Amino acid sequence: MAAVTRGSFAVFRQLLTHQYRRRCFRLLSFRSDRTIRPLSFGWESSLQVFSSRTLHSSAVNRGPVVSFKLSDIGEGIMEVTVKEWYVKEGDKVSQFDSICEVQSDKASVTITSRYDGVIKKLYYAVDATALVGKPLVDIETESSSEVIQEEDVVETPAMAREEHTHQEIKGLKTQATPAVRRLAMENNIKLSEVVGSGRDGRILKEDILNFLAKQTGAIIPPTLFQEIQTPPSAAARPVGTTAVIGPPPATPKPIFTGKDVTEPLKGFHRAMVKTMTAALKIPHFGYCDEVDLSRLVALRAELRPAAEGRGVRLTYMPFFIKAASLGLLHFPILNSSLDESCQNITYKAAHNIGLAMDTAQGLLVPNLKNVQQLSVLDIAQELTRLQALGTAGQMGTHELSGGTFTLSNIGSIGGTYTKPVILPPEVAIGALGKIQVVPRFDAGGQLVRAHIMNVSWSADHRVIDGATMSRFSNRWREYLENPASMLLDLK
Repeated sequence: MAAVTRGSFAVFRQLLTHQYRRRCFRLLSFRSDRTIRPLSFGWESSLQVFSSRTLHSSAVNRGPVVSFKLSDIGEGIMEVTVKEWYVKEGDKVSQFDSICEVQSDKASVTITSRYDGVIKKLYYAVDATALVGKPLVDIETESSSEVIQEEDVVETPAMAREEHTHQEIKGLKTQATPAVRRLAMENNIKLSEVVGSGRDGRILKEDILNFLAKQTGAIIPPTLFQEIQTPPSAAARPVGTTAVIGPPPATPKPIFTGKDVTEPLKGFHRAMVKTMTAALKIPHFGYCDEVDLSRLVALRAELRPAAEGRGVRLTYMPFFIKAASLGLLHFPILNSSLDESCQNITYKAAHNIGLAMDTAQGLLVPNLKNVQQLSVLDIAQELTRLQALGTAGQMGTHELSGGTFTLSNIGSIGGTYTKPVILPPEVAIGALGKIQVVPRFDAGGQLVRAHIMNVSWSADHRVIDGATMSRFSNRWREYLENPASMLLDLK
């Protein structure tokens, strides 16, 4: 009997050791690709067969039920709309598992779990409004001491940095290995800003290195990178980029119900209301012109094979954006902002040029950071990244905030001239019409085919006069009509 007891104790100690190792690896978010078979031991027929799973359910006591609150996600956001739940009551979750997707008036955000445990309660239905600081879900945890200590801490905006590791911009469903997470953390990179090129959007080490190279200008061997494929869908395309000609998409058949429908404004539609209401306070000055893009059309046709050889799709938009940045160097007041009291003007050092983008979520205006430091090829690559984010509905606050100047190429949909509306706190915006092949007379009086594009500018007339807007437009037009002239100002 004593021998049996000693044997049982030895087996029990081995089981505890095995279970302890499993829990340690779980806390480190360890994922093994190799299948680990449950550890099991057998005694005589009179004894019960135990396994690590049985021990886990019987020997490990559940911790307290914790109300997981919706933390401050920044930008002064106080409420969000629950767009989708990834869990249901009774589901088991681990740290960093996605719980739900919420949408504010600025970005979509994926909320991830801070604890290991079981979902006991969902506080909101889909499309309901969730308030910052209020409970989102109840989780029956597997650890009591750590949870109690965290719950005793009052959430404040100063905790935003810690909290943002558990709730990240959509696109960050944070499918990444611990090594990749560590690399991002060491370089102060938010995974929400990185487009994953792995399976199911998984973020790889190469994606982090690629993102780091763009931000710092570091030169990294190309063998470290994997080419990010552009999604085949054209659901999100920078307004003005050339689309691949194919069969027209099927138009959904309209449904007539015969009833009025009232619904609240949410998400990006609410943001549009706020932005356009603020824009009404700005006295707009309009200016229109036309640009002969015949030389640019020829240049792009010449450069496109070389760009495709580097895995980059070259459209006209990178040239338009780079020409605007070069023009802003000569007229920095167009890259400025005016304070609310109209007493001070701030000249922005960075050329963060926004681009209107048509997405399934509506019209978004992400911006390309520091265009003054980017080449035409760099801009094309960044446009591809933004297009991928827009198609996947993964546009985050980083992409949608901080713009200093905007271009809207409505011509990809149709139209020639328009009246663009300034996006506060910016002071200028340009709208590009469609490119048309029309007859024109050349310098020798001969009738030729010309690729003509119309452009419409709007400027804040409180700080920008008509002459300044006209001179900027002339400079921008000269760069595009004679693309070789851009070489004189490139750095």
